[in-house]
Amino acid sequence: MTKTKPQLIFLFSIFIVFLCFSLGKSSDFELEDDSWLNDEDDEVNMVQSQQNSRSRCDFSVGKWVYDQSYPLYDSNCPYLSTAVTCQKNGRPDSDYEKWRWKPNSCSIPRFDALKFLGKMRRKRIMLVGDSIMRNQWESLVCLVQGVVPTGRKRVTYNGPSMAFHAMDFETSIEFSWAPLLVELNKGAEKKRILHLDLIEENAKYWRGVDVLVFDSAHWWTHSDQSSSWDYYMEGHSLYTNMNPMVAYQKGLTTWAKWVDLNLDPRKTRVIFRSMSPRHNRENGWRCYNQKQPLAYFSHQHVPEPLLVLQGVLRKMRFPVYLQDITTMSAFRRDGHPSVYRRAMGQEERQHPRDFSSDCSHWCLPGVPDSWNEILSALL
Repeated sequence: MTKTKPQLIFLFSIFIVFLCFSLGKSSDFELEDDSWLNDEDDEVNMVQSQQNSRSRCDFSVGKWVYDQSYPLYDSNCPYLSTAVTCQKNGRPDSDYEKWRWKPNSCSIPRFDALKFLGKMRRKRIMLVGDSIMRNQWESLVCLVQGVVPTGRKRVTYNGPSMAFHAMDFETSIEFSWAPLLVELNKGAEKKRILHLDLIEENAKYWRGVDVLVFDSAHWWTHSDQSSSWDYYMEGHSLYTNMNPMVAYQKGLTTWAKWVDLNLDPRKTRVIFRSMSPRHNRENGWRCYNQKQPLAYFSHQHVPEPLLVLQGVLRKMRFPVYLQDITTMSAFRRDGHPSVYRRAMGQEERQHPRDFSSDCSHWCLPGVPDSWNEILSALL
């Protein structure tokens, strides 16, 4: 017995070590960066953000929850454009300011301006895109500016870019106008030419930035009447007609090549925000007088530009994170300025249908604040 007991203890010890090793390996495997390969539904989010443990939370799936503690600032924020200050412009209801986005599988931390500025200390964050990205920039600046003393903040302008500076943090929150990302130039006879393979005139403003957030979709889907160009150009070839989604794919590919060739993922974070949905049907009246988010969709629709974007991101070497805000924002047809894009007198309010209705941009405070809460969580 005395001989077998040490042997049993030894064998038992070996078994315990083996068991710990096995369990250790399996739990390590669960945390490995490539476990996203099994998650086909959210493939682009995962593929492009392998280093980000938060990518396990799908921010794009959830519901809007009414929260009395919102909004996080008011429409007196001095950095808001008149067109988005719906309360100042006479909108009679304000519940649209009080909805908070709650993902199904996790929670988004409430935006903390000091924490955000601390993370961005000595850094530049730049939002690049169209007027809806400008909408988001104004939201982000208003979320932050309240904790910065009056004499320690300013806005500067440089070509198509503008920057809000929080001087004590040596931080700048910037916006750069490039709605198509690629170059739109005037040619002979003042014809507007969209160069699908040229980008440097816009991209020179993006160099040296620590966090880049892009969007580009709306201008590509404009109809022939409202199109911003007369010709497409690729190489030396000029085209009058092209499938808009083919052109979009070519333009995005030019952007993707620039990012792959010019940016270092160790120095720069790149996020691409998906398209903001419009509620423009019925000539823009689909969002007028709406006071609550939609409760559900009769059918889930994935916009074609989002499919094109996912295809381009999959082919990139650079780890771009796709921030999908399309579905969450599609619930919010109550969040647009509609006729309250300008100040309306008492008499004008009696006949609102005499005025055009904006169902593309967003009232602030409002929906873009939630995009920025997600952005802050990602960073």
